[in-house]
Amino acid sequence: MRAAKLKKEERALETKWFTLRTPENEESIAQAADILRRGGLLAIPTETVYGLGANGLDENAVLHIFEAKGRPQDNPLILHIPDASWLTCYCEDVPEAAYRLAERFWPGPLTMILKKKPCVPLRTTGGLETVGMRCPDHAVTRAIIEKAGVPIAAPSANTSGRPSCTTAEHVREDMWGKIDGIVDGGACEVGVESTIIDLTVTPPQLLRPGGLPLESLQDALGEVTVDKAVTQKMGEGEKPRAPGMKYRHYAPKAPVTVVTGGAKASARYLLTHASEDAGVICFDEFVPLFAGHIVHPLGASDDKRAQAQHVFDALRTFDETNVGEIWAQCPDSKGLGLAIGNRLKKAAGFHTEASDDGKTVVGITGGTGAGKTSLLHALEREGACILDCDKIYHEMLESDESLRKALRAAFGGTIFRADGSVDVHALGLIVFQDAEKLASLDAIVRAHVPRECARRMAESNAKLIGLDAIKLIECGLGAICDATVAVTAPEEVRVRRIMARDGITEDYARSRVAAQQSAEYFRARCDREFVNDLPTAAEAAAAAEDFIHTIIKNFKEETKHE
Repeated sequence: MRAAKLKKEERALETKWFTLRTPENEESIAQAADILRRGGLLAIPTETVYGLGANGLDENAVLHIFEAKGRPQDNPLILHIPDASWLTCYCEDVPEAAYRLAERFWPGPLTMILKKKPCVPLRTTGGLETVGMRCPDHAVTRAIIEKAGVPIAAPSANTSGRPSCTTAEHVREDMWGKIDGIVDGGACEVGVESTIIDLTVTPPQLLRPGGLPLESLQDALGEVTVDKAVTQKMGEGEKPRAPGMKYRHYAPKAPVTVVTGGAKASARYLLTHASEDAGVICFDEFVPLFAGHIVHPLGASDDKRAQAQHVFDALRTFDETNVGEIWAQCPDSKGLGLAIGNRLKKAAGFHTEASDDGKTVVGITGGTGAGKTSLLHALEREGACILDCDKIYHEMLESDESLRKALRAAFGGTIFRADGSVDVHALGLIVFQDAEKLASLDAIVRAHVPRECARRMAESNAKLIGLDAIKLIECGLGAICDATVAVTAPEEVRVRRIMARDGITEDYARSRVAAQQSAEYFRARCDREFVNDLPTAAEAAAAAEDFIHTIIKNFKEETKHE
C-alpha cells in the first residue's frame, strides 16, 4: 500500500525544467538546491551521464530515488561532492591514495570506494559499510551541491535497467512527473558513467570501467586488479559492491547480441548473422553495408571518445522502432573501450559472440582494362578463394528471392521473363536512362550483395580471400577488407587491352574507359595501388606475385603487434 501510494503521489509531481549551462544564474541554482535540501528529487547533469539526485544523508529522499527508478535497494548509490575537502565529512580513514587520485583526476569521471562514516545511511550504500565518492566535472552541478550544503546521492537518471541518459530530453522520457526537477546542462561530454575503484582493498580494484581508463589508474597507483563482474555476469547470491555490477543494465527493449573481435571481422560477422528485422549498432565506416537495416552509428572504429558519447543514445534509439533484435559491434578493451564494451555487454546480459575468423580479405578494384586479373591470379596461387562480386550479383538475380522481390517492387514485373528469370537487358534499359532508378538499383544491390559476399567468405575454408569488385568502395565492401588495392594503368594501355580482349573498335573502347571512374578516384580511396603497365603477361604476373607477398607480410606484421 505504501509503495502504491508513493507512486501515485510521484505521478502527480509537477516537474520543473531548469536550463543551466553555466553556474552564473544564482537564482536558478538556489531553486535547484532547495529541491534537494527539502528532500526532493532533481536530475543533474555531469560530464558522464545525467544523475538522479537527492540528499544522500536523508533516508526518505534516498528511498524516493529507488522508487522513481524502480531500482533494487541493494544496488549502492554514489555520493557527489564539490571537492576533496568534503571526503573526511563522510568517510573514515581516507587513504593517501584517495587524495592523490583526487588531485590528479577530480573533478572528473572517477568514483572512489571508501569506508563510510555513520552519518551516511545504509540505505544510500545498499547496506554496505563503504561508500562511493565522486566529484563531477560539471560546474553547474558542483554549484548546486555547494549551495545545497549536502552530498548528493545520484545514480543515473534512467528507469532502472534502461540505457543511461546523456541528455536532459532522455531524462524527460523516463522521469517526467516522477521527480521535482530536471537541470538541463547540455549533452554529456563523456557519455559513459564514472570509473569506480575500490580503495578499501589492497591492491586497489576496478569495480566498474568508465570515463577514466584503467590505464590512467594504473599509471597513478601501480597495480590495479579488475573485478570479475567487469567481464562476466555476477551470480544471484553475490552482493554488488558498486552501482551497475550485478543487475542487467543499460538494456533496450529488444534483445542485444554483442560481437567481439577486430572491427572488420566483426562487421563481416554482423553481415551474415543479423536478421533482416534486426537493428545494428556499428562503427561509422561500416554503415553503408547495412542499408537494409535500422542502423545507429557508434563512432569510427578508432574513435573511442565518440563511441562513449554515442553508446547509450544508440541503445535508446531502438526503443522507438519495431526491431526484433539488436546486433552491436564491440571495441577492444584498450582505453575507453573497456567501459564501452562493458556497457554493451551488460545491455546484452553478457550474450556475446566472437567474430575472429583468422581470414585476410584483400579487395581488388579498378577500371576495365586496368589489369586486375594479374593480382587475382597471384592471390589464387597463394591459395585464396576469389569472389567475383559481379558474378555473385548475377547468380543472385536467379536464386535470391529477397533480392528478386526488391527488384520487382522497384521496377515491376516487366524485368522478368516468362520463365521467372531476370531480363538484365530490360533492367538496363530502365536504369541507364534514369538517374533516380539507377540509384534505386544501386541501393538494392548494396542491401543484398555485400551480405552474400560475407556469407561466402564465412563458408570458405580459405584463410585468404580475394574480393573482385569494380564498385568495391561504392557498395561499402572495401570497409570489411583488410587491404584494398587500386589496380591502375595508363589510358592507352587500358584501351589496347579492351580492344584485344573484347574485339571492339578503338572508339568504343575509349568510350568505355571514359564512362568509368578515373585512376585518381580508385587511388584516393584504396590502401594501396598496383600500377599494371607492364608489356607482357609474364612480367605482370611476377610483379603481382611480389605485390601480394608484400601485402600478406605486412598484414601478418600488423596483426602480430595488435
